[in-house]
Amino acid sequence: MEAKSTQEDYRHVKEDLQLLRDDLAKLTKAVADGQKGNISNLREEIRKESRDALKHARERGDEALTKARDAGSKAIHDVEHKIEERPFLSVVIVFLVGLLVGKLLDR
Repeated sequence: MEAKSTQEDYRHVKEDLQLLRDDLAKLTKAVADGQKGNISNLREEIRKESRDALKHARERGDEALTKARDAGSKAIHDVEHKIEERPFLSVVIVFLVGLLVGKLLDR
């Protein structure tokens, strides 16, 4: 009778081990699937953040370019206005600057 109970205990242990293996396989699969989902979500989040950062950088670049254009246009307008106010003085200054550049380039 004891041999039968030992065999029966052995069979129960064997069945329990098989159930444990099955549960472990299911758990491993569930964790792997969860990780795949997390990676996919993380990838999408990174893409979104990258797009947002690029959009923000473009907007700031466009703003800086607009400011630079406005400043350049204002500077050109100011120079034109000064030349219109004193045309003779402007011609003399340009002539002197030309002489100075010519002397520097001769060296």
